[in-house]
Amino acid sequence: MNKSMLTGVIAGAVAVTAIGGVAGYRALKEPEFAEVLAVKPLTETTKTPKEVCSDVAVTEQAPVKDPHRIAGTAIGAVAGGVLGHQIGGGSGRDLATVAGAAAGGYAGHQVQKSMQEKDVVTRTETRCKTVYESHTRTIGYDVRYRLGEKEGQVRMDHQPGPRIPVKDGELQLDAPAF
Repeated sequence: MNKSMLTGVIAGAVAVTAIGGVAGYRALKEPEFAEVLAVKPLTETTKTPKEVCSDVAVTEQAPVKDPHRIAGTAIGAVAGGVLGHQIGGGSGRDLATVAGAAAGGYAGHQVQKSMQEKDVVTRTETRCKTVYESHTRTIGYDVRYRLGEKEGQVRMDHQPGPRIPVKDGELQLDAPAF
């Protein structure tokens, strides 16, 4: 073999090896990023109790000083007796006085009862109740991704963006994607 031919064969072999190695390297090279297909936030809701108080006007019947209504009955009986005494004459006067006293006593009792029922007092009372405030926070993300021809799912503590970095075939979940 000729020296120039030998040099050409060796140069050609080196060139083919170099080109094949680069092409093979490119064919074997792994993806640098996984494509994010879907992101679903995971949330947690907590309810916190809180006491809410307000002042309310309460109206109730005033305390009764004369529960048997003796004053109204007595005043009504005296007034009815005086009126009955004015009406009658002779023995009828005594009967009219007694009837007037009885009717006046009953009327006085009813008038005092009506007045006592309408006598009310209003006071302010504080009333409290427990209400719940809801707070929702995101605790993570379920991420569906595609790496080459395969699809997978992973849970992350932050939003990944459109892609996830890959190193040596493994997702780099803490690394920022560009």
